[in-house]
Amino acid sequence: MLVTTKEMFEKAQKENYAIPAANFFDLDSARTFVEVAEKMQKPLILAFAQAHIEECPLEEAALIATYLAKKASVPVALHLDHGQDEEIIKQAIELGFTSVMIDASQDEIETNIRRSKAITEYAHERGVVVEAEIGHVGTGNSYEFKETTDTIYTEVEEAARFAKETGVDSLAVSIGTAHGQYKGTPKISFERLEEIKNEVSIPLVLHGGSSSGDENLHKCAVSGINKINIFTDFITAAMDVINEEKPEDYFTLKRLANQAIADTLSHYYKVFATK
Repeated sequence: MLVTTKEMFEKAQKENYAIPAANFFDLDSARTFVEVAEKMQKPLILAFAQAHIEECPLEEAALIATYLAKKASVPVALHLDHGQDEEIIKQAIELGFTSVMIDASQDEIETNIRRSKAITEYAHERGVVVEAEIGHVGTGNSYEFKETTDTIYTEVEEAARFAKETGVDSLAVSIGTAHGQYKGTPKISFERLEEIKNEVSIPLVLHGGSSSGDENLHKCAVSGINKINIFTDFITAAMDVINEEKPEDYFTLKRLANQAIADTLSHYYKVFATK
């Protein structure tokens, strides 16, 4: 069933777990994610990043995800990930996305508040929930992010102010993870997470979940993070099995890749303690 993340997050906050936001990029990946969610009877956030429009037009992504979500027997939200352009975010809303992210985290705080508040007002009038980001989750070289940037930790006071002034429904915070492949071992600040959770009542989101380590991610999930984004680990798992098995035909390659993606999501459902 196609839903917003509102009810998902309310339950996750009460029961201390996180929901995976699985970034899909074509029909195969989206269908695989939904099949895993149904098999395990878990909620799912089907996320589609603005950066992937080059590979799959937004209209196609909306058609794929809404079709699969409406057929599903479990709650599925369709989420626009890292929407950086207001016109794209509004287009996603019109196309049926039930959740959108306005990512103005690289802007100055005042600009981030202004842009996030405007999108939130627009989305709420149309029954859509909004995620925003404060601080900045750094990036490495990956399929999703083209440049390397440093992580800027979320300041507690700014997070509290941001949540109050923008009215967003969830907040992505920066506590030490990074997008893409790490250049070393991530050091997550659980102290900062606890400080933010104590001051911010809305659900908290973690970006850059891939390669963060199962122990780190489990601790985040039971310590106040209610949504964790995964992308790089899916495509890494797919490429690993392709390189290992060296399939001789395209259909075998697709089956192997899809199974690796499915196994990765199944694994993270357990790590995130999703209920």
